[in-house]
Amino acid sequence: MNRLAHETSPYLLQHADNPVDWWPWSAEAFDEARRTGKPVLLSVGYSSCHWCHVMAHESFEDRATADYLNEHFVSVKVDREERPDVDAVYMEAVQAATGQGGWPMTVFLTPDAEPFYFGTYFPPAPRHGMPSFRQVLEGVQQAWTTRHDEVSEVAGKIVRDLTQRELSHQGTRPPGEQELAQALLGLTREYDPQRGGFAGAPKFPPSMVLEFLLRHHARTGAEGALQMAADTCERMARGGLYDQLGGGFARYSVDRDWVVPHFEKMLYDNALLCRVYAHLWRATGSDLARRVAVETADFLVRELRTDEGGFASALDADSDDGTGRHVEGAYYVWTPEQLRAALGDTDGDLAAQYFGVTDEGTFEHGQSVLQLPQTEGVFDAEKVASVRSRLLAVRAGRPAPGRDDKVVAAWNGLAIAALAETGAYFDRPDLVEAALGAADLLVRVHLDEHARLARTSKDGRVGPNAGVLEDYADVAEGFLALASVTGEGVWLDFAGLLLDHVLARFTDPEDGALYDTASDAEQLIRRPQDPTDNAAPSGWTAAAAALLGYAAHTGSESHRTAAERALGVVKTLGPRVPRFIGWGLAAAEALLDGPREVAVVGPALDDERTAALHMTALLGTAPGAVVAVGTPDSDEFPLLADRPLVSGEPAAYVCRNFTCDAPTTDRGRLRTALGHWPAG
Repeated sequence: MNRLAHETSPYLLQHADNPVDWWPWSAEAFDEARRTGKPVLLSVGYSSCHWCHVMAHESFEDRATADYLNEHFVSVKVDREERPDVDAVYMEAVQAATGQGGWPMTVFLTPDAEPFYFGTYFPPAPRHGMPSFRQVLEGVQQAWTTRHDEVSEVAGKIVRDLTQRELSHQGTRPPGEQELAQALLGLTREYDPQRGGFAGAPKFPPSMVLEFLLRHHARTGAEGALQMAADTCERMARGGLYDQLGGGFARYSVDRDWVVPHFEKMLYDNALLCRVYAHLWRATGSDLARRVAVETADFLVRELRTDEGGFASALDADSDDGTGRHVEGAYYVWTPEQLRAALGDTDGDLAAQYFGVTDEGTFEHGQSVLQLPQTEGVFDAEKVASVRSRLLAVRAGRPAPGRDDKVVAAWNGLAIAALAETGAYFDRPDLVEAALGAADLLVRVHLDEHARLARTSKDGRVGPNAGVLEDYADVAEGFLALASVTGEGVWLDFAGLLLDHVLARFTDPEDGALYDTASDAEQLIRRPQDPTDNAAPSGWTAAAAALLGYAAHTGSESHRTAAERALGVVKTLGPRVPRFIGWGLAAAEALLDGPREVAVVGPALDDERTAALHMTALLGTAPGAVVAVGTPDSDEFPLLADRPLVSGEPAAYVCRNFTCDAPTTDRGRLRTALGHWPAG
């Protein structure tokens, strides 16, 4: 048992029994390196990473490799999901040096944490032009002992080069109509009209770009934007990326056609996509969008909710295939024979046709990933529902993928927003309750008495690492959505406390630029700062969106100014790389639209007329609109101040850009004011 045995990260705990004498990232580890004169091996990964498991089994569980590491290195293991700041800083170095990155990430450092040699996965024996891990270790050790001054010089130069790569904010003015139109044009050029999505394989679900497209259509009426969003959502939902039995999405598709996924299921992907499909339904009334939104929400609650009420980070790609071997996708794939064994010959053949399961297979060894291929056949809906439920029951008897039970604040914030809105739209109070449970856990466990946020918890025990910008921003976003849905102003108050930290500790007072770590956080070789959206919204763009929403709720000029200044980076990046700034573009759409402020007042929250107006407000498609609901004498929300009933009737007040419409008691007028799909 090494030093990882008492960590909260499931990924680190997976390595607690390794013969490698691992240290967690800590000052003590680097003190040990200085004391012994050894270089540091930094190994970064996460619990659902397939190749992390492979390298662990091949190298870190190997006694001879471990003995060599223990003799010549101080070995430090980092969960990238617990320490995104450490991951970001050294991944930037890896990408700058090698032109690519990924996990597991393998970096060799001086005792001062300066990197000098980089890589990702290394095999146990030379393979495909790659050196073996042992060869790398021996080469690094030899260089460290025989060319120490040269290595130190290289490390110092790398750090200087990284420091000089500081982001140029390039202005504090937010994007306007021209930049958003250019961004849409850029997306159109990269769009795959045959398959949906953008660019080639591997294909990732473009959640944040889809939010931008839906908002752009809502604001401008651009049909092309809506078509790209709707077609992409349909292709993803009909492909193997989507779990046709249990709901929820895999991390990405290895091919351009969304057929074969990389099977790990991440909380952030599913939270973002749940919200996208709910918003697509809100814009179009699509039955498919409704089904996928609800099924994905149910997946989140059924398979990722923890006993404490939060949401676990991920499900593994790998699971036992029934023979004791851990194989990627084993839990999810089927052969025609397995379908017939589960359902009988007739229903098994029907299932094979319906889900596109062939004798040749679409995956490995004649196995198929379930899809909904385009077919001209007509299937009985009740029969299909029966087949699906029976297959799901059979699958539940297979060895399940491992679950990373770590609760990450940022991703729980995304889940809270998705579940609150999906629950409200589709009359599922149980989903809203699940969102409230996660929010309660974040307040009880992750927030301290100064409203400082911890990054993670596990089993109700808070982790040791401070929250980063995305934690503060995404949790604030979730709390703002919860406030609009529930009418409980305390969530607006909590969002304000978090965003005050964003203004005070993460924002550059000179130009409004944002940093990923707080001004008083642990000092790494550089302070990470990345505005681009990748697998999830960047802290920068998430903060801009949350600041804007909070300002709309409260009228706070400082929060709105901070949002506008932060969106200056979208003015620069939006026209150039729109696929990597989707959340920022979505926030810019809200800014151009106002965003609109809606106050619904009624004699009581459970009054049917009040509830009807409230639901109408929530279903409005106006980008980034905020909603407050309560009684005329309520002090829950600033937007409710001086908003009386109209002739004794519940009423809605809609304002934008310091101008308000006449209050209305009519749902139809409110629909018109906020935008709705025709049947809304």
